[in-house]
Amino acid sequence: MHHTVVERELELRLVVSPETGIPVPARLGYRTDEPYAVHIVFHIDSDQPVHWTFARELLVEGVFRPCGRGDVRVWPARAEGRGVVALGLSSPHGEALLEAPAAQLAAWLERTLRVVPPGTEGRRLGIDDELAELLAPGA
Repeated sequence: MHHTVVERELELRLVVSPETGIPVPARLGYRTDEPYAVHIVFHIDSDQPVHWTFARELLVEGVFRPCGRGDVRVWPARAEGRGVVALGLSSPHGEALLEAPAAQLAAWLERTLRVVPPGTEGRRLGIDDELAELLAPGA
């Protein structure tokens, strides 16, 4: 089966204090064989890049309104006069607040939504086909 990958390099800002942010190169990734998930790989000063995976729906909603709880929270904000999408991440290793440029993030999400429109994710997984096969007469 053919899978499509929608990727984008993006510079995020790690918020260290209200006045200070550190640029963090990141790669956004979306794969049609994992239609509900988005992946963000952060390249920080460590040997290994840091991977986070969360629901695409959470990111899409977070462009417009605060959402999420627990490990990943997403909300629209303004930084230095421009629209950003804030990502609050927490793990056993600590917490991080990152800001992504809203326009670039939204443009990338738009591309993923064109590839797999919301509500059609289950079909991409082939669940419907497998169910139909299982329930077919004489199976």
